[in-house]
Amino acid sequence: MAFAWKAAGLTYNRYLAVAARAVRRSLKEQPRLVAERRGEMDLRFAKWEGGKQGENQNLAQANASAMSGSAGQGHN
Repeated sequence: MAFAWKAAGLTYNRYLAVAARAVRRSLKEQPRLVAERRGEMDLRFAKWEGGKQGENQNLAQANASAMSGSAGQGHN
């Protein structure tokens, strides 16, 4: 017997994300806000050069700035 999420073509991680979002949306206002904040991710990275760790950077902000920088340089 196949699982419903597999039959729908979802990965298990995607299924869990959809289920968690449905549960968070069903909560009352205050608990929902707390749960939504807990569900946010904050990924950081550091570039290493010459055996030394560089400054920690927020991944979302670094991607946004890189995308805006490359958007101005028309690629053919």
